[in-house]
Amino acid sequence: MAGPMEGFRVVELGVWVAAPAAGGILADWGADVIKVEPPAGDPARTFGRMLGLDTDVNPPFEMDNRAKRSIVVDLTTDDGRATMAELLSGADVFLTNVRPAALSRLGLDFATVAARNPRLVYGLITGYGLSGPDADRAAYDVAAFWARAGLADLLTRPGDTPPFQRGGMGDHAAGMTLAAAVCAALLARTRTGTGQLVSTSLYRQGAYTVSFDLNTLLMTGQQIAIGRRETMANPCMNNYAAGDGRRFWIVGLQGDRHWPALCRVVGRTEWLADARFATARDRFANSRELIAELDELFVARPLAQWAELFDAEPDFFWSPVNSLDDVVADEQFHAAGGIVYVPDADSTMPMVATPADFSATPAEPRRAAPALGEHTEEILAELRGVRGGGS
Repeated sequence: MAGPMEGFRVVELGVWVAAPAAGGILADWGADVIKVEPPAGDPARTFGRMLGLDTDVNPPFEMDNRAKRSIVVDLTTDDGRATMAELLSGADVFLTNVRPAALSRLGLDFATVAARNPRLVYGLITGYGLSGPDADRAAYDVAAFWARAGLADLLTRPGDTPPFQRGGMGDHAAGMTLAAAVCAALLARTRTGTGQLVSTSLYRQGAYTVSFDLNTLLMTGQQIAIGRRETMANPCMNNYAAGDGRRFWIVGLQGDRHWPALCRVVGRTEWLADARFATARDRFANSRELIAELDELFVARPLAQWAELFDAEPDFFWSPVNSLDDVVADEQFHAAGGIVYVPDADSTMPMVATPADFSATPAEPRRAAPALGEHTEEILAELRGVRGGGS
């Protein structure tokens, strides 16, 4: 089966990552996603060169654009704008992350488009929202999601410089949010018969990502302290190094439950009666000392040996700190459906899967990302057929 979105037509006017990511999710789920590109193409087509890859493969672009159809439309011309209007007149969904002022100049703002197709669900990703002094401010996710929404600051150790975001983190999160909002709006359309504007912003997505911290500040006026490994308030929620240098994370959130398990795993059951560590408050007060003792214990064995001990204790929760190579080699990652094999000519390409599965309407990858304008004639012929059928 093509997936739960089979039969829905999506027109995407997206650049770089955010809106194309939303379109890529819906395409993975079976929608017919028509990617509208200018004559020069989506600038994301240059990612491979920007990353210095020494092949013709463009993995970031492939990730967000597989299974779509590409049409070249020059929206600076009357003919191009007429073609876009035709595409939208028969679409279920319009996705874009073009700035609202530019959309208005092109006659692609929500009010104009909805007047021609009231059933259309119009999905928009902005940098900073639809109102306010920065509503039309340009933004990449590094700016609006990572820097301005507080993530970079919260992940900066005192005295250090902010860490760099990995590519597309905020864009992919916002794309998933928009895909979910579009599906909700389509569900509402079954009751009302009318589409609507659904939107999210990179700024809002960033704030939601750190809402554990931000909501605490809003409701109490207090900020959650940034933890340092050597003095974590709960040493059972910390990362440590094994004797072979491999790091791992202990996830003992519930002190009464997880502290005894940790003591058993490291062979220090006498700590259960040790006044320094008897209660969560005691472990907090003596965290530096306890962490130092755990460091000495953990370096005595390689991680593989610790893993056997960890896994034998039901109430000991942990995870290795994996590199990307470790993830690719992880049997569980594959068993959980983390990789899909995308048809490409006579072979397939392994790629990261969209993180959702459907039991009754399973979706399978259909094809690789399109070449620029690969389906222009095909889509124009479909439009001519619609015009002819209605005359």
